Amino acid sequence: MTKIAFIGLGNMGGGMCANLVKAGHTVAAFDLNTEAVAAVAAKGARAATSVADAVKNADVVVSMLPAGKHVLGVYFGPDGVKEHAKRGTLLIDCSTIAVTDAREAHVQADLAGFIMVDAPVSGGVAAAEAGTLTFMAGGTALAFEKAEPILKGMGKNIFHAGGPGNGQAAKIANNMLLGISMIGTCEAFNLAEKLGLDAETFYRISSVSSGQCWSMTSYCPAPGPVPASPANRDYKPGFAVAMMLKDLHLAADAARSAGAEIRLGEQAERIYQALSDLGLDGLDFSGVMKDVKGEIPRA
Repeated sequence: MTKIAFIGLGNMGGGMCANLVKAGHTVAAFDLNTEAVAAVAAKGARAATSVADAVKNADVVVSMLPAGKHVLGVYFGPDGVKEHAKRGTLLIDCSTIAVTDAREAHVQADLAGFIMVDAPVSGGVAAAEAGTLTFMAGGTALAFEKAEPILKGMGKNIFHAGGPGNGQAAKIANNMLLGISMIGTCEAFNLAEKLGLDAETFYRISSVSSGQCWSMTSYCPAPGPVPASPANRDYKPGFAVAMMLKDLHLAADAARSAGAEIRLGEQAERIYQALSDLGLDGLDFSGVMKDVKGEIPRA
């Protein structure tokens, strides 16, 4: 049994926190949203009243926060984790943030006497609730060894991606690929339909042919072939356009700093930005299918 502080109980964090409780850990949970805290308290977590209250006796701090500024603020800002957690505490940040912010957090954690991994996730809300997330962890071998048993309480596939920040590097490269492949999958289904194939027929053929990909077989953007996909719920997320666009922005920023060419990544960023500009941030990212089919009105 490990004493864990969990900070950030949004759509993903709530399920992750509950699974740590289910795994037998003692969890103190905090979020600015008191309803979110109450929800995990009902599942066995202790409702903490502040970051300081959550981390004061913790062996491990797990966080799931919106952006790098929030991560750096919660951990190293005034009245944050640094001021209240004991030295040697393991810090596991599961947020998706810029690689540069993650590496800055590692530096500050090391200077303050903490052990840290950046461990962003893949899998979405359903996987967070089911405990089947994929974690991509960046940090030293020792830090990963300490973090792995905690991550196994929340996920199914746990990878050590390398040194500090490499978890974030893996996450944004993976999600850039996801954004690109989803757009391509939508275009392929639309083309097949225009040429006289129904979605079910095209799915049966392509899902066992060279065009097969996760965006097709697990999250098909055409209604029908994959019953659990958001396409069958009028594209309710799921993984929203806003979240995909955030990851594409991070990928573009990282590519510029690294001097990497991402022509399709940049095009995917423009396509999802256009959906966001139309007020469709809450649409599932597979809802780009509606745009490909010309079903989204333009002013």
